[in-house]
Amino acid sequence: MPELPEVESARAVIERSALHRRIADVDDSDSYECRPHAPGEIRDALVGRTLTAARRRGKSMWCETSGLDGDDGPGPVLGLHLGMSGRILVGDDSGGDYVGTGRPVPTAERFSRFSITFDDGGTLHLVDPRRLGRARLDPDLEALGPDAAEVGREEFRARVGGSRAPLKARLLDQSVVAGVGNLLADETLWQARLSPRRPAGDLDVETLDDLRRHLRKAVRDAIAHGGVHTGEVIEHRRAGGRCPRCGAEMVRGTVGGRTTWWCSAEQP
Repeated sequence: MPELPEVESARAVIERSALHRRIADVDDSDSYECRPHAPGEIRDALVGRTLTAARRRGKSMWCETSGLDGDDGPGPVLGLHLGMSGRILVGDDSGGDYVGTGRPVPTAERFSRFSITFDDGGTLHLVDPRRLGRARLDPDLEALGPDAAEVGREEFRARVGGSRAPLKARLLDQSVVAGVGNLLADETLWQARLSPRRPAGDLDVETLDDLRRHLRKAVRDAIAHGGVHTGEVIEHRRAGGRCPRCGAEMVRGTVGGRTTWWCSAEQP
């Protein structure tokens, strides 16, 4: 499932390649992907506008839009959620290959669930084979905690350390810190040498600060290297896997309802 680093990469594609291009048409005919909107509702709201900014908090992404001609105010907000396997692809101004992918248009359009056509001939597609993503207007972001890449020291201490829940479950709670998924949580806790089962409220201030540093580093590294699957411990999360740092056996369990792996020696 896309986590914060993958969503940030998708946001960067939009920011780099789709902003300030006038919207000529929108295909919002997939009523499930575009729920709760009726077909044509998103189209009617966006045609004639431009995307003016691409934003993200945690795993949630949205685009701000311009007013229509003669209207200086902002337009509606377009929320885009990648679901389990979604991607954002942006076509060039001749309708050719997609930015950063090398994939021709027919391949991209096969699983396109929502698309924008710009008046220069280019396109933006939400490609989602499993139909678990979402495109909707004015998404509700109030329930999300602060972004995992930006949360401050004091806020992190209060939010993560203020519970007796297992540490990994606390990190996965999007209302506590937004953006941490299963792989990123395992990578961060392995880097910090902390047990995923440890009660979060047992951590002292120094340990919480250290955990925050490791989380921010894991996010930066994943963005730089192409996603959370590139983490140091991720390929060792398997039966027979060994900790790449000390060689001890990797252990599997369930924490916070999610399959979890940790080092038997360094994360007891």
